[in-house]
Amino acid sequence: MYFAEVILHDYMRNIIAFLVIFHSGILMAQEQQISQTEYFDFQQVEADVKIWPFTKQVEGKVVYSLDILKHTDTLFIDGRKMQFHDLTLNGSPVKFSGNAKGVYVIHNFLPSKNNTLELSYNARPESGMYFINWEFPDIDDSEKQVWTQGQGRYTSTWLPSFDDMEEKTEFDLSFEFPSGYEVIANGVLQSREKINDSLTRWEFDMTKPMSSYLVAFAAGKYKSEDISSGTGDRIRLFYRPEDSLMLEPTYRYTQKIFDFLEKEIGVAYPWQNYKQIPVRDFLYAGMENTGTTIFSHSLMTDSIGFKDRNYVNVNAHELAHQWFGNLVTEKNGKHHWLHEGFATYYALLAEKEIFGEDYYYWKLFETAEQLKELSDTGKGQALLNPNASSLTFYQKGAWALHILREKVGDEAFKKGIKKYLELYSYENVETDNFIEEMEKASGMNLSEFVKNWLEQSAFKAEESLESLKRSEFIRDYLNIASLREVPLDQKYELLDEALTFPVNDYTGQEVVHQLAGLESAQAIQLYKKAFQSNNLYVRQAISMSMTGIPPELKKEFESLLEDESYLTKEGALYRLWEQFPSERGKYLSETAGLEGFYNKNIRILWLTLNLVTPEFETEKTNSYYEELAGYTAEWRPFQVRENAFSYLYQIGAFNRESLESLIRGTHHHTYSFRNFCRQLLSELLTNEEYRKELTQLSQVMAEEETVYLRSKING
Repeated sequence: MYFAEVILHDYMRNIIAFLVIFHSGILMAQEQQISQTEYFDFQQVEADVKIWPFTKQVEGKVVYSLDILKHTDTLFIDGRKMQFHDLTLNGSPVKFSGNAKGVYVIHNFLPSKNNTLELSYNARPESGMYFINWEFPDIDDSEKQVWTQGQGRYTSTWLPSFDDMEEKTEFDLSFEFPSGYEVIANGVLQSREKINDSLTRWEFDMTKPMSSYLVAFAAGKYKSEDISSGTGDRIRLFYRPEDSLMLEPTYRYTQKIFDFLEKEIGVAYPWQNYKQIPVRDFLYAGMENTGTTIFSHSLMTDSIGFKDRNYVNVNAHELAHQWFGNLVTEKNGKHHWLHEGFATYYALLAEKEIFGEDYYYWKLFETAEQLKELSDTGKGQALLNPNASSLTFYQKGAWALHILREKVGDEAFKKGIKKYLELYSYENVETDNFIEEMEKASGMNLSEFVKNWLEQSAFKAEESLESLKRSEFIRDYLNIASLREVPLDQKYELLDEALTFPVNDYTGQEVVHQLAGLESAQAIQLYKKAFQSNNLYVRQAISMSMTGIPPELKKEFESLLEDESYLTKEGALYRLWEQFPSERGKYLSETAGLEGFYNKNIRILWLTLNLVTPEFETEKTNSYYEELAGYTAEWRPFQVRENAFSYLYQIGAFNRESLESLIRGTHHHTYSFRNFCRQLLSELLTNEEYRKELTQLSQVMAEEETVYLRSKING
């Protein structure tokens, strides 16, 4: 008995000692997630990744080339909820332990160069990589895609990598994916080889290091067109075959933007090539993955839609990130404005080149109004606040650069930007690094600028206004805007003059908004002049703001249905249908073939108006409802579903299928749509009839689909 106790005691002592050592190693590794670059320098990541879209699974083998800089006993690689196996260091098996965050490699690491770490893994990504419509076998293959979104430390959900932005490495990735789809990733496509009838291998090569969050992958039914920049950079534009007519208007000005930014920034485009890929149900407008921008398919447009909503700003913004964010990267969130403020500013400069100086100052004016309102309510934020809002990082950041340029002058500003990028290429920076280069270039002490624009939470509204007033257009606009509370007879001549050809887009719209709700003879005369201006945006303002159509303006208002603007057509159709019931058939007939934007804004409105116009019931009424309700189907783009849900709610016409789709939408991967579905579902639950039906559905649908619904019913 004593002998057994001694053996047990020794065994437990050894186990406890091992656990203490192991726990210490894990704590050290957790600390090293912030500073691991002091111990290891990863040079290259070579990954072979197999993606199985029908089962939403990933498996792969990764080879890391690294130098060991300091002695340590633990190395950590991020890999969320993965299974790891077959780890070797320089060809020999090595101890490791995986958890929900990644894998700890436990070894006596000694300073050395040219080490190789290999591992294999399996994953089922819950975020970071998104599988669109593979669960619907009956829909067309063109509706099926896979794409990634890495910013926010999500690359590690599908590829064992580094959430720490300071760990920059060269990524050379190969993918196995079902045949028949185009596969796109960072770098140059080196080879595409059919493994068998159902599987193809794609191999991509990069030559420069980057942070892991910029790794990208997309696959779908795509075609592409190549263009070249003025300096010979290859730009590949992807599109779905059925969107061929949208290729030119969507990517309009792409080469001009590229050439402008390269010249304005003064540093050559830093990557091997540049690709742009539209994807379904994207989380944001766009993402600047290195050399591989992924953007929302909703930004694909035809020539009419281009006038209302286009890709130009997002196009320029994501391209500017290839320098500001990708080439030179922030060390941490405190310096996030070095990414977003710079990309916003340079995108605005590119738009100024395309659309003119008035556009540039108008956009600055709009954002100044937003920032001032935020500041006046005590909610202003410093640019160096790591928890600041997007409005602060993007728009206040752009304003800071605009003011800085005025302060130091064009020549010094460009010189400082060029030196900053060249000095810190492929490295991580803090704001002080940028300010130091700007001070050297300008010979000025910028501490006051830093205090007022980077460290102060309040927005410098007076300084901004003085800057805006350098624009004659802004001065003229502000003069008109100051008349909002003035009676029409006292400002008539000034408004009349503002509508005299050529009419400024923004000042003309301001005049129209000041006429809203007025039907006097003077107002009618000004409206007629606004109509006759043939300014698309002035006429659009009329369609959106005129709540009552005077008989004297009926003919002019009807002409809005012919304007090349989907916003104008949508607003005009609804106003005319609402105010002239006897002519509803005519208006619906004139707009029967219109789809509108990506979200089918005109078509869905048209269907709804038909359904709520009893006097025009036809044998097609049922098919109209089926089409409207059908737009809520889960395989549809969320923008279309959201629009259809909104109209079904307004006319109280949800059926079982659309309610089921709404319930499933409460768990959609896109936050904005998920939030919309949750709010709408909560509203429906206040209706007793819908509440009863939703309660029944909560009992028959899958449990994971009804988590939110049941929480609201039981709450």
